[in-house]
Amino acid sequence: METRENRVEETVRPGAADGVGPVAGADDERTGPRKRVIFGTLGAIVAIVLLVWGIKWYLYARVHEGTDDAYVDANPIAVTSKIPERIRAILVSTDQYVKKGQLLIVLDDADERARLRQAEADYALALASHGAETEQSRGGVTQAQATAQAAEAQVPVAQAGVTAARAQLAVAEAQLPAAQQAYDKASADLRRVSALVGTGDLPRQELDAVRAAEAEAAAQLRAAREQVGVAQAQLLSAEQRVDAESAQVRAALGAVVTAEGKLAESSDTSRIAAARAQVELARRQLADTRIYAPADGYIGEKSAEVGQVVGAGITLMTLIPSHDIFITANYKETQVGRMHPGQPVDIHVDAYPGVTFHGHVVAINPASQNTYALVPAQNATGNFVKVTQRIPVKIAVDDMRPDMPLRVGMSVETYVKVR
Repeated sequence: METRENRVEETVRPGAADGVGPVAGADDERTGPRKRVIFGTLGAIVAIVLLVWGIKWYLYARVHEGTDDAYVDANPIAVTSKIPERIRAILVSTDQYVKKGQLLIVLDDADERARLRQAEADYALALASHGAETEQSRGGVTQAQATAQAAEAQVPVAQAGVTAARAQLAVAEAQLPAAQQAYDKASADLRRVSALVGTGDLPRQELDAVRAAEAEAAAQLRAAREQVGVAQAQLLSAEQRVDAESAQVRAALGAVVTAEGKLAESSDTSRIAAARAQVELARRQLADTRIYAPADGYIGEKSAEVGQVVGAGITLMTLIPSHDIFITANYKETQVGRMHPGQPVDIHVDAYPGVTFHGHVVAINPASQNTYALVPAQNATGNFVKVTQRIPVKIAVDDMRPDMPLRVGMSVETYVKVR
């Protein structure tokens, strides 16, 4: 009996007083399946989520080509000086935002101002010299033309003298035959009378009369010949005068041509144009002592200091444009087959996780990266090892955000929708 009671007591003792023992066992039996259901449900949900996400990513990846070999890029502008000069002032600092047309650097302009004053003085002198030479040349042309007109007026007078001399010569020559005939007749009469006087048929008085007539005829013949000679000399003189007057006309016309040539030379404005060009050059050089921002952007790097003497074409600072930011994505050559300009692009910037920028393809580079290397790969020689090439793709950002600025060099991931 003692043993039986003890067994009953041991059996009843754990929960006999409050009735907990048998109920706790039932709860444990119900908790196990419940946990399995919860974990199974959670597992199913996770699997569904992963499946949905995987399907979504698969569908996205089927129509997109992505790469993480991409970065924010821009076309930096080198701010240079056009003239060699000393820097007098630098009005901006590194990382400062500047507007297009803002004054950046002031160069010393003392020499440029002096050159401008010299060029302006040379230009004024050229204008004054041109006016004086032109007036003098015009006076020379007028005088030469007057001389030519006077010489031309003397030519008809000389030609009239030639005409008169020829008329006088004609008259003298017309009188010569009659005088010659009278002389021939008187000479013949003298010979005949002399013969008759010698035979005694005529008295000597007849011979004296005939001799006097012959002498008179001879004198008239000589006078007629002299008149012809005088007329010929006068004609020659008149012709020489015509030649002289014609020569003076030609000389006067030559003087007119010379004067007109001097006038044309004095009227040539090439010297004035050259002087004006020097003035414009000096003005541009003076303007070049002020260096302005060529575009809106940020001062990225400054390599100039006040007092430094810089040369023409030397980079003084680098300007990063603020409105010409784009993405350079280096895609594998196996990815660009279906790409073309205009395709939309999703852009993820490492600096802004969870944010998607949108853009579009602007251009695809005509050559791979290795083509622009200092030592291009020579795949056609030696032992050939095929390496997948990268093709730079330029992508424009369509939704720039002021609160999330894109800075050149930032790492990004791009996904181009190719279909």
